[in-house]
Amino acid sequence: MAADVHSPLEQNRCWRLLRYPDGTDFMSAFALEPAAVPEPAEGEVLIRNEYLSLDAGTRLWMTPRTDGYQPPIPLGRPIPGLVLGRIVKSRNAAYQTGALVRAFGQWGDYSCVVPLHAGLMVVDDSVADARQHLGVLGMNAWTAYVGITEVAKTRPGETVLVSAAAGATGMLAAQIAKLMGCRVIGLAGGEAKCRFLREELRLDAALDYKAGGLDAALAAIPGGIQVYFDNVGGPLLDQVLPNMAHYGRIAVCGLIASYAGAEGAAGPRRFDQILMRRLTISGFFSPDFMHRADEINRVMRFWLDAGRITMHFDMTRGLENVPAAYRKLFIGGNIGKVLVALHH
Repeated sequence: MAADVHSPLEQNRCWRLLRYPDGTDFMSAFALEPAAVPEPAEGEVLIRNEYLSLDAGTRLWMTPRTDGYQPPIPLGRPIPGLVLGRIVKSRNAAYQTGALVRAFGQWGDYSCVVPLHAGLMVVDDSVADARQHLGVLGMNAWTAYVGITEVAKTRPGETVLVSAAAGATGMLAAQIAKLMGCRVIGLAGGEAKCRFLREELRLDAALDYKAGGLDAALAAIPGGIQVYFDNVGGPLLDQVLPNMAHYGRIAVCGLIASYAGAEGAAGPRRFDQILMRRLTISGFFSPDFMHRADEINRVMRFWLDAGRITMHFDMTRGLENVPAAYRKLFIGGNIGKVLVALHH
């Protein structure tokens, strides 16, 4: 339900980063603090956040590493993240009060942003489930689409392996590959996730990397793996490399195995297989194609409306529960997109 944009503004709360977390101990690293509701300056808009998108890639921002794709969050600052909500005050003529928008704001009740700097987009209010603007019509979907179709240059009939296939991006990448006519195998941790991939997403196979026997299962794939959509990196990539088909392509969009470290991860132990199998490995990030959102969403909206692609949402309610919801991403506790609902 839409927020009443004419109601009095409530007190604001936001999560601040007190220290860089040790592993998944977020409770001692984050602090939920009261704050005044921001008053937008000229050119800014004030968003009443309805949903917070929790994404594994932001964990890299919570380390002192300066070699990532974004500088570390300064200690003491509000924690940034993707939000969906409504504009409740606007001092920017291009954005009207009441508009439903997606932007990079902060983990709080409100986000006050400069639209250009925050990548703010007014989204279609007619979409039946507004959460899809953080799902099938959001950045995870753009990453999945570009990764499968353009970075990996996937062709119909190929065998596509997707790691973290029960996560938000992996789930969409696997479905897009299926829609292209590929044989799709999902990697996930635990039988519940693998059953979801087989029964709900109708993948051709799902392999539980926690169950043992993964090397043998990968080696048994007929013809090898033409495309590997990698969200994980680390030891799992080493297991995949010797089982790639010659001239295979690996699209790397995530390295969740190493996000928590203060330094970058060592290179693949089986680096030799890149030469032996003449592989192409390409890294890519969603900021590189955010400007193509409308173009990609025309395809995604068609599939969504036709019931050909879906997103499972892992929902948590209440701003105070953000750390517990965020932790799910790093302990395998979620299926699909992790969202926190506010003001509902």
